Amino acid sequence: MGSTRFSRYEATLDDLDMAELMRLLQDRLLSSGFERDPFSPDPDAGRTMRDLYEAIAEALFRSGRIPDDVLEAAMEADDWLDSALGEMVRELARRLEREGYLRAEGGDGGPAAEAGDGSGQGEPWQDDPRQGDPGEARFELTDKSIDFLGYRTLRDVLGGRGGGTLGAHETRARIAGIEAVGESRPYSFGDAMNLDLGETFKSAAARANGDGPIELREDDLHVQQAELQAAAATVVMLDCSHSMILYGEDRFTPAKQVALALAHMIRTQYPGDSVRFVLFHDGAEEIPLARLAQARVGPYHTNTAQGLSTARRLLKRESKEMKQVVMITDGKPSAITLPNGRIYKNAYGLDPVVMGETLREVAACRREGIQINTFMLARDPELIAFVQRVSAMTRGKAYFTTPRTIGRYVLQDFAARRTRTVN
Repeated sequence: MGSTRFSRYEATLDDLDMAELMRLLQDRLLSSGFERDPFSPDPDAGRTMRDLYEAIAEALFRSGRIPDDVLEAAMEADDWLDSALGEMVRELARRLEREGYLRAEGGDGGPAAEAGDGSGQGEPWQDDPRQGDPGEARFELTDKSIDFLGYRTLRDVLGGRGGGTLGAHETRARIAGIEAVGESRPYSFGDAMNLDLGETFKSAAARANGDGPIELREDDLHVQQAELQAAAATVVMLDCSHSMILYGEDRFTPAKQVALALAHMIRTQYPGDSVRFVLFHDGAEEIPLARLAQARVGPYHTNTAQGLSTARRLLKRESKEMKQVVMITDGKPSAITLPNGRIYKNAYGLDPVVMGETLREVAACRREGIQINTFMLARDPELIAFVQRVSAMTRGKAYFTTPRTIGRYVLQDFAARRTRTVN
């Protein structure tokens, strides 16, 4: 009789799923520069191939996936990238590119490793003529990576939160429509003819009072009401001034995570909405979602006025019923852009010139029907007064929160927001 011998299965790096590797890399890919030098951050740091290789190696080490002999050989090598560990890490980077999670700058959209014989076992990336030295070659996250990171953050922040109505924000307004809410009202000229037959005939019967045939008149008509579901245009303003990593904690990385989660939630649950992102510092600029994950803090002041001006310009292009700014910051306005383009800065106290220009931009948002919801990561009394004034001027909300809880506040506020809309 034949026999079967079973041996212990030993997992290898070939068995590592790239989604699992992305999960292990999540914190490094979203880092804000705090881990390098919070007193002199470099906004362009942390995007080279060598940074990616080091992040992968650290993830493997922390998860216990590097064999002892491979780790020992890497520690003894002059450059660990020349060891067996380096080859393993480069192969994982090639797999990430083949599966669409990242792309090396200068590539043509295909994996760098496939430039050779097409087997996926080509030369390491730093030997690829398109990539150059791994300390100089760059990489970018793809839409697939951004979507993955946004989903992961949304799940981490809200847990198993149930979804709401797909692609719509509820309002307090009621209109005559198709999706009934169990209430009816007398018909008005211009209403959709979604008749509530029960109420309509009840009105006619009450008027007839049981004498003769029931005659329907216009004032007997009742229509079912529906919730007015509005589309929203949102601009997320992220403070990337120096203070976001200066005072002993990283506040910018949680802010980026919230922005990615919000983008994922809007795309999957509110497809009729739009969301755009603005970084503000000495100045302000719109940043595409693809670049948001790798944005870093720089040695900047806080030009809130320029950020609001940029957000206002973006929202003017939108035809949505609801427009809002979600501003995440930890500091007071400390800079403005002068008419000649120069930057006026004053980091000490609430400068009246800076405050005046900032509040003028807030007033412009109010005139254009833009609500400003502010999520403040600091609790200085002067900041509280400033944020409360901004919220009062635009009928927005103010949240004084922490990096650990900001995600819950931002996402739940967006999903549950109620805004009155005129019929």
